[in-house]
Amino acid sequence: MAGHRTRTQEGFLEIIGEDFEISRGSPLPLGATLKRGGINFAVFSKHATSVALVLFVPGKDDPVAEFPLDPRYNRTGHTWHAFVQGLDPGIEYGYRADRQSNHEQHIHRFDLSEVLVDPYAKALSGGEVWGQITNCEGEPSSAACVKRRRCLVVDDDFDWGFDQPLNIPLSQTIIYELHVRGLTCHQSSGVAHPGTYAGLVEKIPYLKEMGITAVEMLPVNEFEETDTDRINPLTGERLLNFWGYHSISFFAPKASYASNNKNGAQVKEFKAMVKAMHEAGIEVILDMVFNHTAEGDERGHTLSYRGLDNSTYYIISHDSGSYYNYSGCGNTLNCNHPVVRDMILDCLRYWVTEMHVDGFRFDLASILGRGQDGSVLANPPLLERIAADPVLGNTKLIAEAWDAAGLYQVGTFPAWGRWAEWNGKYRDDVRKFVKSDPGMVSALASRMMGSPDIYQGSGRAPYHSINFVTCHDGFTLADLVSYNDKHNEANGEEGRDGANDNLSWNCGREGPTSVRDSIPDAAYSLKEVKSLRRRQAKNFAAILLLSRGIPMILAGDEMGRTQLGNNNAYCQDNETSWVDWNLTQKNADLLRFFKLLIKFRKSHPALRYGSFTQQEGESGFPITWHGVKPGRPDWSWESRNLAVQISEKTPNTASGMTDIYIAANAYWEALRIELPKLTGSRKWLRVVDTMLESPEDIAEEGKGPCLDDQNVYEISPRSVVVLIGK
Repeated sequence: MAGHRTRTQEGFLEIIGEDFEISRGSPLPLGATLKRGGINFAVFSKHATSVALVLFVPGKDDPVAEFPLDPRYNRTGHTWHAFVQGLDPGIEYGYRADRQSNHEQHIHRFDLSEVLVDPYAKALSGGEVWGQITNCEGEPSSAACVKRRRCLVVDDDFDWGFDQPLNIPLSQTIIYELHVRGLTCHQSSGVAHPGTYAGLVEKIPYLKEMGITAVEMLPVNEFEETDTDRINPLTGERLLNFWGYHSISFFAPKASYASNNKNGAQVKEFKAMVKAMHEAGIEVILDMVFNHTAEGDERGHTLSYRGLDNSTYYIISHDSGSYYNYSGCGNTLNCNHPVVRDMILDCLRYWVTEMHVDGFRFDLASILGRGQDGSVLANPPLLERIAADPVLGNTKLIAEAWDAAGLYQVGTFPAWGRWAEWNGKYRDDVRKFVKSDPGMVSALASRMMGSPDIYQGSGRAPYHSINFVTCHDGFTLADLVSYNDKHNEANGEEGRDGANDNLSWNCGREGPTSVRDSIPDAAYSLKEVKSLRRRQAKNFAAILLLSRGIPMILAGDEMGRTQLGNNNAYCQDNETSWVDWNLTQKNADLLRFFKLLIKFRKSHPALRYGSFTQQEGESGFPITWHGVKPGRPDWSWESRNLAVQISEKTPNTASGMTDIYIAANAYWEALRIELPKLTGSRKWLRVVDTMLESPEDIAEEGKGPCLDDQNVYEISPRSVVVLIGK
């Protein structure tokens, strides 16, 4: 087809030259692949009877060339392909697909008017400016206002040096969940490039000083932030899809998160960010949303998958053509179809091999275990393939082990010894204990030991439990101790969105406190409310960071970030969601508390032990439970106090043993607890007492005061105490 110029426009020759040639090409690999002398294009569509490759000059809305692919020569099986000789990186492209005699229109949703995004595209154009609407077919508040996206072929050459994924053992990991834009977008962040990958690099010293070993990023692949039609009823401003759980492309890093996003430079900026993280000893974990896409249900906008092969990519009813909605977002990706399975595996391998990321958190991961008819599979092939894939062999795999249709698999998620889980039961049980619910002492013991009641029988270890008290979805830590009820009015859904039962307690006063809030006959004075809230926040932090399992901290919790009671801030691209870095000074005591707890955790392997075995001969970390009396824990319904003594061998000490004593009192009165006797000449030193004001609330390692009374300690109401026997 030398010299073929179907539907070409002026400017095309400047990119491709006068002597170009389109040949058969190769069906593998899928996507656009740079080869000597040109680019190979390959896309899957089983049910299309015609596919055309559409080329664009960057910055132009109309295509400069469109090449129908001949099914006799440019199709192998169900893959359409072509090699365009003389084509260089910088070209944009997409596909048109159609089906003749489509008697199953309700199943196959081909639309020749749409130029479709390649599912394997490594970069997209059209979304470089965050929140900008460039294609509006109605009012600015209409969901029809979305950006035109084109696939972009980029030169992905990058000097990695000797960089490799860090492979930090999961048992030694401390996760910090963050939003790339939200972490540095606030004017107080002080970075040169706020809201970007480059801005995040500027905060690496802060993360390193905290002791974080891994950042878990909310979705960084391309999504459409302007796809919501909601308006903030309080301000009239248009709301955006801030979190990003609405993917357009799984392979392409989000361009508007890059300070330099021209001509696909977002790919290199993302790589530079990963490289900088690794140089600081910090791993990068990506939140991947393989359960649904941004195309929504039958009313949604066709962007890619629906227009290429609807019945392959989605779980649909073949009678009505309606979409099964296990995700709560309009559609469900057909994850265990072989083609979709391969796409997900190829995507994960790409992020690991080409982008050097260290792990993944899978949103609503239980959907990945559903069959093509939506049924729950006993041995889901996708999950097994991910677990056994040799390229992903050292990659961290974290499942959100539930979906939006009521499937809850915490502890029963198919694991093959590889999958860790967000432990939702840890979150709920610790919240209940700290707010003084009865009957929670036994549950607290299990959660602090890595949840053996959940994971031990399934052949997993404590480090397969990702422990968290807060995450992006729900209250922040400050709000957890300041609100009894959600306050989501700004979301424009009349309070229908967000969880209704947050297991929170406002400590006697709902919301922010100020001098004018002080009511003489209130149950708690203003000073008491503030003090109690700070103490409760530290109680949560102490339990989280001293529990076996992997702690995950929500960005900003360590400095008291608030969302003013909004427990579903997915649409709030403003100070509700942005981290206010002024809080590092305002709440310096809380930040110090987090830092020293992390340091203490890292210093004591007994807190990170990777086995449920508790026998001294096998683990070296014997565990003893205590109550008010040593060796006599109170497991009764009304009990709200528990202490645990963990012993670890320390060969470099005179006694060869160090004891850690952790006591948690959720009772509203003080308790006199008898301390267990230490062997030899060792003494109890205080490390933590959340009742005390900073800096006495937590001591540097080895600098805690020796207790005057080695036999009894009065633990204050609603507080946590940590002692160390040396």
